[in-house]
Amino acid sequence: MVEAGLEDLGLPSARRETLRNLARALAGGGILLDPGSGREDVERRLLEVRGIGPWTASYVAMRALGDPDAFLPTDLGVRRAISRLGHASDRRSVAALAERWRPWRAYATQHLWASLGDAEGQTKKREVVA
Repeated sequence: MVEAGLEDLGLPSARRETLRNLARALAGGGILLDPGSGREDVERRLLEVRGIGPWTASYVAMRALGDPDAFLPTDLGVRRAISRLGHASDRRSVAALAERWRPWRAYATQHLWASLGDAEGQTKKREVVA
């Protein structure tokens, strides 16, 4: 992947360069995405890769490292689901609300995302019936 031609992916050149830099870090052992890897260390190293921000680093911690407390307070789906529950959906309010879910915030994220699918599914069912 480090030397792969990524032009056919339809990504901007900056995103292609981010993928190459990430591939170099992974191939060189600078970033280890093993379940036993230190989560804070991996997140810090991911954030050092130009083009990778907090959302991506937290998502990787959740999915690749199995971090049960990874959380994405800026995620649009998370914010939309929290808003539907009647809470403020700005980043600070979402992060503050999620503090009470520690150390299981990744599971809360999954439930929030799933609640959006349920709501969309219910809307689609109503449209078909109508």
